[in-house]
Amino acid sequence: MNFVLLSRPRSVVRWYQMKLGLVGKVFAFAMLACVGFGPGVHAAAPAKSPSSPGVKSASAMVVDANTGEVIYSLDAGHVTPIASVTKLMTALVVIDGKQPLDEVIEITADDRWKGKGAFSRLPVGAKLTRADLLKLALMASENRAAVTLGRNYPGGTKAFVKTMNAKAKALGMTQTRFDDASGLSSLNVSTARDLAKLVNVTAQDPVISAYSTLLSHEVRINKKQTLVYRNTNLLIGKSDWDIALQKTGFTNDAGECLVMQAKLDDRAVTMVFLNSFGKLTRTADARRVRRWMGAEPAPQRQLAGGQELAKK
Repeated sequence: MNFVLLSRPRSVVRWYQMKLGLVGKVFAFAMLACVGFGPGVHAAAPAKSPSSPGVKSASAMVVDANTGEVIYSLDAGHVTPIASVTKLMTALVVIDGKQPLDEVIEITADDRWKGKGAFSRLPVGAKLTRADLLKLALMASENRAAVTLGRNYPGGTKAFVKTMNAKAKALGMTQTRFDDASGLSSLNVSTARDLAKLVNVTAQDPVISAYSTLLSHEVRINKKQTLVYRNTNLLIGKSDWDIALQKTGFTNDAGECLVMQAKLDDRAVTMVFLNSFGKLTRTADARRVRRWMGAEPAPQRQLAGGQELAKK
């Protein structure tokens, strides 16, 4: 027998009553219950919050910076190249070494990276203060600036890298190894879990915090030329984000990376996203986590013609 369900529930009931009698009544109500029209059937309950934020990065770690509580993790123990996230440790070694930030340093041919990914806007012969080099390394991921900082450490680059590894060990970063000051070497490896420790420590340093979150910085490289650098993190300068520290990174081996510490509903939260695919995925992951935690602020109006500018 073929049954046709009409669009109006009462019409369906009358039809079954007429055709099937008393037995039909029982059967009709059973049929209506199956399709959501029965008297005991209620509207579906609101959807529950997802059990995870839907992060797209290959590995991630989200931690309460004050309590150490792990809020979310995804393959957080996977060892992977970390690209320019390395520069947070570079800055920490420079600051801990109490090297004068106002000292002027000349960039030489020794600061040229001889491997792949060696892009830099700083020409050989340019003279900048150590503070300027730190700013460019942290907020704009300037590779030659980081290499120059390492070369001008007591004992040179070799001693600098040795100190980076010693500092990692002291911080309990047991799966971390550094091979150079810039992050261009794919032998610079770590995990999301280890990097969360590095972020928590460097966020407490006012110099590193301030330099990494600069929206832009201008340096004069000779009498006729100045260079303007922009922050590589698209979230810097956004009115709906309160970021205490950040660092981006990218190489072909590492993928897109982002580490940061931000206030989410007055809660200091450390986020680490490694090996994201696509330039926007890493910042989108930060937004996904914020939304998942229920800390999404009210939508902000954007000025007409507003644009975002960033580079690796």
